[in-house]
Amino acid sequence: GCRGAQGRFAYKLLHDLFANYSSALRPVEDTDRALNVTLQVTLSQIIDMRNQVLTSYLWVRQAWLDAHLAWDEDAYDGIDSIRIPSSYVWRPDIILYNNADDRFSGSMETNVVLRSDGHIMWDSPAITKSSCKVDVSYFPFDRQRCRLTFGSWTYNGNQIDLRNQLDTGDLTDFVENVEWEVLGMPATRNVITYGCCSEPYPDVTYTLLLRRRASFYIFNLLLPCIMVSFLAPLGFYLPADSGEKVSLGVTVLLALTVFQLLVAESMPPSESVPLIGKYYIATMTMITASTALTIFIMNVHHCGPGARPVPPWARRLILHHMARLCCVYEVGQSCKSPRRAPGRRAGREDTAGLGESPMEGEVGAEAVGCPRDHCLCHHDGLLRNVGYIAGCFRRHRASQRRTGEWKKVAKVMDRFFMWIFFLMVFLMSVLVLGNAA
Repeated sequence: GCRGAQGRFAYKLLHDLFANYSSALRPVEDTDRALNVTLQVTLSQIIDMRNQVLTSYLWVRQAWLDAHLAWDEDAYDGIDSIRIPSSYVWRPDIILYNNADDRFSGSMETNVVLRSDGHIMWDSPAITKSSCKVDVSYFPFDRQRCRLTFGSWTYNGNQIDLRNQLDTGDLTDFVENVEWEVLGMPATRNVITYGCCSEPYPDVTYTLLLRRRASFYIFNLLLPCIMVSFLAPLGFYLPADSGEKVSLGVTVLLALTVFQLLVAESMPPSESVPLIGKYYIATMTMITASTALTIFIMNVHHCGPGARPVPPWARRLILHHMARLCCVYEVGQSCKSPRRAPGRRAGREDTAGLGESPMEGEVGAEAVGCPRDHCLCHHDGLLRNVGYIAGCFRRHRASQRRTGEWKKVAKVMDRFFMWIFFLMVFLMSVLVLGNAA
């Protein structure tokens, strides 16, 4: 019986309150005074952030005093509050200023809580799309600041005094996002005078501080790039006769190009080049330079028999100092064993090559004591043929020696540039991680 009586009083209360009520006018007794409206936003979920548009799920709470909707609790069986559709009462036209939704969908039509003293509290969920300027300079280790600015569209500061209930947005019911980590949501009240109007317009701005979770991009974009980058210097370690030195560089360059396209698809369009993009461009430039150097070294390695001898400065710098620095040694030697001067062995061979051959010495020794009529070595034709064969042998040995020296020069240059490019890849990786930190 008590419940039925209270229900009849609630029906009577609703009828009495809205008998002569209009939801079109601002509910104040003195029209010259501003109506205080408090706003509180609760962030429930970040749905998506793409193309500089933040899609979020919010709970918006608005509270104000309606001077025309107060009643005496004793006259209505102690009823202190009722819940009625929000369309029955006057509502402030608080909207999201930086709205990026093409349909301009507002809050859901939920009920309002009306108390006996005239205070109204309206909680409504809303899925908002707000514009957010995204800075991808440090992608994927970037942080973003997205602003949600709420204010009245038609009422100025002399009619509605909009204030934030708390200094920060409510994050107690926030559902964690797999891509973004929320660092905070401070709230500030601003009073701005726009160019269209002379009256001030207050607004409440919530700044959403976001940090990207970089683990996905590290394992799918950054680490493959680093591993592929370390393959490029190994092209200098391949033997020149394998025929795969240039192919390895071109393959690595194509792989990095594919990863660069994946990075471009993952980022929003922006004028600033991201950190990972700079790393890819620097790595691709380094691989292009290594491929060009490999072609040059291959040309040095395949110098034919008609090549000039190694210059003295190159013999001293490359075959002596750089060979010891890069531990390039011949078979049977090590990088710690003493090395002979580069020109000493060649000098003895040249001297041996320019002198008489063993056959010529034997022929000459036999010719000293042999009779002229019975020895074949006195025939001029045979001597000319033996001299021609000995000259061809000397020229062949000299060309082999020059070819071997140029091959060793190419091998030393390969090892030297391999360590140089390894150091460059390591420094670039450390630089990227340092800037990210």
